[in-house]
Amino acid sequence: MAARRALVVLIVLLTAGGLGLLLFHVLAPGGWTLPKLVMLAAFLATAPWTGLCLANGLIGFLILTLCRDPVRAVFPPPPRLPDQIRGRRCPSLREPAGEPVGEAAPPTAIVVTVRNEDMRLVLASLRRLLNDLDAAGAADAFGVFILSDTLDPWVAATEGQQVAAFRAEDPDPGRIRYRRRIANTGFKAGNIMDFLDRHAEGFELMVTLDADSEMSAAALLRLVQAIRADPSLAIVQHLTVGLPAQGAFPRLFQFGMRAGMRTWATGQAWWQGDEGPYWGHNAVVRIAPFRAHCRLPLLPGGCHILSHDQIEAAVLSGAGWGVRVLPQEDGSWEANPPALPEFLRRELRWLAGNMQYRHLLLRPDLRPTGRWQLMQAILLFAGMPFYLLFLLAAATAAATDSISPFPMVSAFTAAWLGTLYAPKLLGYAEVALSPDKRARYGGMTQFATGAVAEFAFTLLVDAVSAASKTGAMLRMAFDGRAGWTRQNRMDRGVGWGEAARLLWPQTVLGALVFAGFASSGWEATLWALPLAGGLPLAIPLCVLTADRRLGRWMWRRQIAAIPEEISLHPVRERTRAAPVPALALQAQAEPD
Repeated sequence: MAARRALVVLIVLLTAGGLGLLLFHVLAPGGWTLPKLVMLAAFLATAPWTGLCLANGLIGFLILTLCRDPVRAVFPPPPRLPDQIRGRRCPSLREPAGEPVGEAAPPTAIVVTVRNEDMRLVLASLRRLLNDLDAAGAADAFGVFILSDTLDPWVAATEGQQVAAFRAEDPDPGRIRYRRRIANTGFKAGNIMDFLDRHAEGFELMVTLDADSEMSAAALLRLVQAIRADPSLAIVQHLTVGLPAQGAFPRLFQFGMRAGMRTWATGQAWWQGDEGPYWGHNAVVRIAPFRAHCRLPLLPGGCHILSHDQIEAAVLSGAGWGVRVLPQEDGSWEANPPALPEFLRRELRWLAGNMQYRHLLLRPDLRPTGRWQLMQAILLFAGMPFYLLFLLAAATAAATDSISPFPMVSAFTAAWLGTLYAPKLLGYAEVALSPDKRARYGGMTQFATGAVAEFAFTLLVDAVSAASKTGAMLRMAFDGRAGWTRQNRMDRGVGWGEAARLLWPQTVLGALVFAGFASSGWEATLWALPLAGGLPLAIPLCVLTADRRLGRWMWRRQIAAIPEEISLHPVRERTRAAPVPALALQAQAEPD
C-alpha cells in the first residue's frame, strides 16, 4: 500500500503544481495586482482536493477499463463460500437463539434507523428485502430492528401502528422488532449504540440501513459473505448509487453521481485498502469491535458529533480492524433529494457534521490514513469559500487588469474543470468505451444525451451550492453552532416565491460577478459561464428542475435514465406518462 499511496500523493502534487503553473502564466501579463494574487492563492487552496479528484478518478477508470474483474482488483477475493447463506436462527421474541439450521452463518441484524419518516415507504422497501431473502432461502440468518428516534407523540403513535401491522402480516413476526427512544441522545450514532448495548445479544453482525436505503438480497448476502471471509474486517461498505426517480432534479443528480462514485470508490479502494471509509448505511458491521471502539466522545462545549461514520471508520482502523469498500454498484441504492432546496439543506447538514472533524484530527488512536479520511471530509467543504473568492477576484481582475488572451484562459478553465470533475467524466468515458455498458443505458445516443444534460446541470448547481456552503460556514464561524435540520424526501414542485426567498443571495452575487466580467467584454463573460453561470440562474433553475412536467417528460424519453430504470421501463407511450416502477419510487417524507 505504501507505493500505491505514494503514487496518489505524486498525482496530487503534479496536478496542483501543473494547474498552478498554468494559472500563473495566465495571470502574469500586465504585472501582478491584488486581485490576481488573490486568484492564485484561492486556487492553490482548492488544489489538493482537485488533485485527489484526478487521482481517484484516473486510477478507478484504469482499473474499470483494463481489469477483467475490477472488484477483485481492489477487494481481495474471499475463499469459496456457499451460494446460499443459512445459519443459526436469529434470536427472536418467541424462540431461543442458536438453533442450528444448515450451514453455519453468523446471525445478522438488519438495522433500520428512522426519525419522523413516512413509514409506508420505509416499510415497503424493507418488505421487498425480506421477500427477497425469503425467496433466496436465507431469511433464517437475519433479524430486523427498526430503531426510532421519533420524538413527536402523534407521529410516533402512527409509526408504531404501522410497524405493528407490518409485523403482523409477516410470515415470521418474531424476526421483526421495533424500539423507540424517548430522547435521541447522540443522534443516529447514539441510536445505534443504544441498540448494540441493549438489544443486540446473540448477533455477530449488523447491516445498517437508512430510511431511504434500498438493498437487494443479493447485495446484502454479498456483504455478509465478504465480512465472513476475512475475520480482520470490522466494516464492509457497499458502493451505493441513486434510486431511479421521476423528478428532473434527482434524475440528473443520480445519473452523474453514479458515474462519479463508481470510479472514485474503485480508485480510492485501490490505495486505501483496508483503511477505507464508512458512509453510515448500506454496509455490514462486525458488532463486537464496533461496540468496543466506536463510542463517540463529546466535542468541546459538550455537543455530540453529527457525522459519525468517518470517525467510526478511522477509530476502527486505528484499533487494527479493517474497513473496506466493495465497489460493486448493483443492488445497493439510496434516494436523492427531490429538489434543489432539499439538496442544499442536506449539503449544509453534512457540512456541519464534517467540519466538526477538526476537533478529532489529533486523536492519538488514529492512523495517518484515518486522519486523512477526516481531513478529506473537511476538504470536501472547506474549499468552497476559496472557490467563491476566486470568482470574485476574477471578476475584479477582469474589470481592472489585463490578463492573457481568451484562448489561454479557456485552456486553464478546461483543464481545471476536467480535473475537478475527473471521476464523473472518466465514469462517462468508461461506459462509452464498452458496448455492453452502453446497452445497459439504452445505447450511446441516449447515454450521451443524459451525460451532456447532467454535466450542464452540475456546473449550474455547483456554483449555487458553493455560495450556500460559504454562507453557512460564515454563520458557523460567527455563532459557533452547527445544525442538523429536518429532511424532506417528498417529491414536490417549488414555487417562484420559495425559490426567491432561498436563492436571492446567489442571484445578487451572480449579478455582481457577471457585471465585472461583462465590463471586460463578451469573451470574459463567456469564460465565466461554466464557473459561475448557476448564480444568476439559481431561481429559475430551482423552479424548473422541480417541475413535475419536466420530470415526466424526461422519464417518458428516458433522459438520464440509469440501468435499473431501463430494465424496468414499460413499453414507451408517447401520449401519456406510464406508471413509475416500484423501485423508482424514492423514499420521501420527513427527516433523517
